[in-house]
Amino acid sequence: MILSAALLFRERGINGTSFADVLEHSGAPRGSVYHHFKGGKTQLAEEAIRWAGEFTIAGAVAALEQDDPVAAVGRFRRQWAKTLQASDFAAGCPIVAAAIDGEHEPTVRDVAGEVFASWQEVIARAFRERGLPAARAQSLATLLIASIEGAIILSRAQRSVRPLERVADELEHLMAAAFAPVAA
Repeated sequence: MILSAALLFRERGINGTSFADVLEHSGAPRGSVYHHFKGGKTQLAEEAIRWAGEFTIAGAVAALEQDDPVAAVGRFRRQWAKTLQASDFAAGCPIVAAAIDGEHEPTVRDVAGEVFASWQEVIARAFRERGLPAARAQSLATLLIASIEGAIILSRAQRSVRPLERVADELEHLMAAAFAPVAA
């Protein structure tokens, strides 16, 4: 149910997804939702956003461990382009959906904020381990996340991966320049 909720949130948002939608998508029996999520839809949304955040950052960590930051940006680009095209530009980031629906679900918005903060810290740590000063690593981590998330939103709205490609191109140039002195 958590996976199904996260997948549905990225296309429909938190408010646009009902328990019935999650049950239908997951195939779980009706009674199970209230058994596992006594806090109702809010609890389900909080857990789905945490899970999605952990899943996403695990992929980012793997990309940064296997590749240099420039190649990691290329990997993010390819993964998101594939997701966007496969969903006919309906799928975005469930964490963004939680942040946007925040006025209706403030605790879910808070979880989204925690997820974004943890992503920034994990990426900044990876950048520090590659030799960047702490402040620069934090700034680049924030820029990377904000740029990719913004590019996903633009790509969905324009029904094209071109915004994602442009942003990724610029991020690759930026990362190459930022890490060049470190590699020298």
